[in-house]
Amino acid sequence: MEESFLISVLYQDEHLIVVNKPINLPVHKNDFMPHDAPYLTKLLGDMNGKWIYNVHRLDSKTSGLMVLAFSPEIAHNLTLQFERKEVQKKYLAVVLGNPGEGSFTRNVVVKKKSKFKKSAVTNFKTLSTVKTKISYKEKVDVELSLVEVFPETGRWHQFRQHFAQNHNDIVGDSHHGDFTLNKIITEKTEIRRLCLHASELGFMHTVKNEKIHFKTEVPNEFIQIMNSDL
Repeated sequence: MEESFLISVLYQDEHLIVVNKPINLPVHKNDFMPHDAPYLTKLLGDMNGKWIYNVHRLDSKTSGLMVLAFSPEIAHNLTLQFERKEVQKKYLAVVLGNPGEGSFTRNVVVKKKSKFKKSAVTNFKTLSTVKTKISYKEKVDVELSLVEVFPETGRWHQFRQHFAQNHNDIVGDSHHGDFTLNKIITEKTEIRRLCLHASELGFMHTVKNEKIHFKTEVPNEFIQIMNSDL
């Protein structure tokens, strides 16, 4: 099972490692997982023969760039950069409709089955939009858009909640999204994934005292959906 996860390493030294996390791989162990289920810190620990310290989070279903540390000191320094909003982060998403460019600022719930909400800010910019032949319910020839997303806050499922609140559901979101649209796209493309990807990450290497920046390509599934004759 573990061998099915391909973890691309973009950078590694004696202090930290930057990887492109695949979809459906949790970052760390939780109480809801089978005892032998794979997770990112375990797989990287096995690969490197050393303990891995988590710095920030990505949902299991979200792919993309993550930095992890080889010591608690480096992890602490990196975590402080995230808390101070000094880290450059950009995501890509495929969403329903054309949201244009702007910011979502409505409060979001802080965890599953919770009614407690906190403030959240998600900035976004539409890169491209395609018109499809998909029609269902009251929607006719729905549009899909490839969108850049820039978070100002880091709440639970923040992007997924914000885009769903504004009727621009992220394709493949099985928790907050448009389930009918997800089913149609899967039937037409056989793609089964949340179309949300952490595409850019920049931070200060606190030991080398230099800014380092990483960027990934647009996931193939996003390109396939945007280029398909749906």
